[in-house]
Amino acid sequence: MMLLRSVLFAAALVLVTPPYALIALLTFPLPRWVRYRIISGWSMLVVWLARAILGIHWRIEGREHLPSRPAVILAKHQSAWETMAFQLFFPPQVHVLKRELLWIPFFGWGLALMSPIAIDRSRGVKALRAIARRGRERLEQGFWVVVFPEGTRVRPGERRPYQLGGAWLAAAAGAPVVPVAHNAGLVWPRNAFLKRSGTVIVRIGPVIDATGRDPKVLNDMAEAWIEEQQKALC
Repeated sequence: MMLLRSVLFAAALVLVTPPYALIALLTFPLPRWVRYRIISGWSMLVVWLARAILGIHWRIEGREHLPSRPAVILAKHQSAWETMAFQLFFPPQVHVLKRELLWIPFFGWGLALMSPIAIDRSRGVKALRAIARRGRERLEQGFWVVVFPEGTRVRPGERRPYQLGGAWLAAAAGAPVVPVAHNAGLVWPRNAFLKRSGTVIVRIGPVIDATGRDPKVLNDMAEAWIEEQQKALC
């Protein structure tokens, strides 16, 4: 049954993604917010298809912690699921991501039109400055900024060093930090064709005030909360 569901889901993606990519390209002359509303519909469609075909449900905990103004989300990264599902749970957002993702046919084209903060991670401090500059612009435009500080997807129960980019942006912009933990990797494993039915728990933590805090301190606080939650979730 898991194999059958995974095949059906993959077939559904093949059917809906190319035409939606063409729709996304047609949004090029539209205002940034309108583009976001239209293109994010693809992510929402995929998440709903995953629920209907794969049996992947979700439960959100801690919505009461969300601030009333744009924030920087520092989140665990385990699968492709959360990159799409966050668009259902959080206000309009942009992602900090590696620029190579924009080169992927169809998917990357639509992603490029959603005003992401695409960086060359090999540039070190220059990349951090780019995140701070462009991230501040997005926050001022009313977008939230999503950062996966580990930089890549990790398996449930594992961890990688947390990079400073998101905390650097929050400190520079004086934006609140929202830590997020989840266990999406249990049902939608990294780079796996086979996906399992189950319930993803997304846990939103208390806001961390960035005012006057060193980026490393912010990063360490977010990491400590996220990894403590991961022990229970995974």
